[in-house]
Amino acid sequence: MKRLAIKIGSNVLTRNDGTLDVTRMSALVDQVAELYKNGIQIVLISSGAVASGRSELGIRKKMDSVDQRQLFSAVGQAKLINRYFELFREHHISVGQVLTMKENFSTRMHYLNQRNCIEVMLANGVIPIVNENDTISVSELMFTDNDELSGLVASMINADALIILSNIDGIYNGSPKDSSSKVIRYVAHDQDLSSYIQVEKSGFGRGGMITKCAIARKVAQEGIRVYIANGKRDNILLSLIRFPDETPCTCFEPCSQGVSSVKKWIAHSEGFAKGAICINAMAKKMITGRKAVSVLPVGVVRIEGDFEKDDIVNIKDEQGKKIGVGKTSFSSAEAKQIMGLHDQRPLVHYDYLYLE
Repeated sequence: MKRLAIKIGSNVLTRNDGTLDVTRMSALVDQVAELYKNGIQIVLISSGAVASGRSELGIRKKMDSVDQRQLFSAVGQAKLINRYFELFREHHISVGQVLTMKENFSTRMHYLNQRNCIEVMLANGVIPIVNENDTISVSELMFTDNDELSGLVASMINADALIILSNIDGIYNGSPKDSSSKVIRYVAHDQDLSSYIQVEKSGFGRGGMITKCAIARKVAQEGIRVYIANGKRDNILLSLIRFPDETPCTCFEPCSQGVSSVKKWIAHSEGFAKGAICINAMAKKMITGRKAVSVLPVGVVRIEGDFEKDDIVNIKDEQGKKIGVGKTSFSSAEAKQIMGLHDQRPLVHYDYLYLE
């Protein structure tokens, strides 16, 4: 592997009392440093800012959830990145902070600007440490959690693998608390995991295994291998790279056919969809077949929402079930005028269409 995206969850970096686990953090930095010195480029997606700020301030009074998150992250992010800076400096490795928000991925220009920033850092031997800018994010514009952000980053930098570190070994075929349950080692593209995934969320993070599984499956479909592993295990990163078949984890096998850079961006842009284009059964059969086919006006039965040219839109069937997402070539007003007509101009060109 030449390039890794590593997501470190809140439950890995915090103790039971909510304080930053500096010992664990130091151990992970040591492992990242060893991988770095062996020629692997690494981007860290690190949680822990809110938990770090909470333990630093120790405020007990009740606060609005957004106010609380903004306050704790403002203090905690400074503390967290400073700790990373000091730990990596012991290995003579430079790190840089990349704070982002969900809306920064909504346009192609912003997306490319972020990618260029990270690429410049990697080219100059700097390890980017990415986190959501919680100080100015509000609830409706937040990422589900840093699992979602890690998927976007791994896709954006075209990583060879994404490693998601949590506080359990992976996805179990039963309750993790049941001693008879075992970790599902490998997940195929079409494997149904719905009966295995636990609903509970992690203690200090916003997400749970449902989010991790959804992100892992999407990233794997883009040709990137994904590991879900226990960040509290000693030398977990080195073990995953050196002895993947012997290390407890869940591995999502990558699709053999990757997708283009533009389609990777579109794949993670469904949250920015301004509307929807609904197509009939024949059009659905055509675009989901083996041949590359665009969404043409003749197969469109309904336009939902108001959108402009180049906006992201969902692609749905007649029953309203989502089948993909894409960048439209027409506004909603223009699309309504030509839908159903034998017009060869695509509403969504295949190059800008991602099917789920």
